[in-house]
Amino acid sequence: MKKFSIGYRTLKTAVGAALAIAIAHFFDLQFYTAAGILTILCIQPTKRKSVHAVYTRFVASIVGMLLAWLCFELISYNPIMLGLMFIIFLPLLVSFHITAGFVSSAVIVLHIYSAGHFSWELLQNEIYLMLIGYGVGLAVNMYMPDIQPKLDAYRLQIEAYYQKIFSEIAQYLRNGDTLWDGHELIEAAEVINKAKALAFQDVENHLARKSNSYYVYFDMREQQLEIIERILPKITALPVIVQQAEIVAVFMEDLSEHVHSGNTASHFIEKLSVVKARFAEMPLPTDHQTFLAMAALYQCIEEMDNYLAIKQSFAGLHK
Repeated sequence: MKKFSIGYRTLKTAVGAALAIAIAHFFDLQFYTAAGILTILCIQPTKRKSVHAVYTRFVASIVGMLLAWLCFELISYNPIMLGLMFIIFLPLLVSFHITAGFVSSAVIVLHIYSAGHFSWELLQNEIYLMLIGYGVGLAVNMYMPDIQPKLDAYRLQIEAYYQKIFSEIAQYLRNGDTLWDGHELIEAAEVINKAKALAFQDVENHLARKSNSYYVYFDMREQQLEIIERILPKITALPVIVQQAEIVAVFMEDLSEHVHSGNTASHFIEKLSVVKARFAEMPLPTDHQTFLAMAALYQCIEEMDNYLAIKQSFAGLHK
């Protein structure tokens, strides 16, 4: 049985709608329950989206009231005219790029239609409803839970996957066989996608900020994962285990013990240069199989050079 839970967005919607209706009712506004509807329509996943929602809905509502006055007051209040008004109204919203405001503006238009007349008192009533509904929606949406602990959890999870992958590569290079099924590769990719989505949400929750160091970090890990996925087929397709495999295994094992968010890439780039130098000192291959194995290992080293270069370009996490 699925566990029942109430999310913070659900709570904000409930509290915001109730508060907006209570305020509108306190001021004895006509159609006061509509304030709750307007608030609900403004509750969005992020602050930036909420601000944009309020903007589109407010502008759409003003356009809707103006069009309602032209159609209803100058022609007539009847269902046919209401339908014709919406036929004109929707293309207008599309041209102004505020289509998302159609439902909330339709609520205001229907109030005018229901009243059967357009007066200064009705105009004031609808403006107050908008100010209360949109204002409360924006206010309650300014609270967003702290997602940094979850971002850190994703980071640690990804780093654990990378440690396991490098450790298994080292083991394969030593033994020529392993029972590892490689599921960490698939799971790492899934966690990276979730982490990037969450980090992007954090960007959207800061109105003045356009970047997030966690997003950059997860993007960097995604680029590294692509390199790891290129290396693995080369390792598993080695025709023979050559002497050079132990050198690479030692390097990969060392790297597996130092996967973290800190930037020690320069240190490992130097170590990789030592590995390359040791490769150059070793005897040339004496048969075709050995040649293929050495060539594949050297390609892996070059790929790891790219892996470390990506990490070296990462400025670090700013928590």
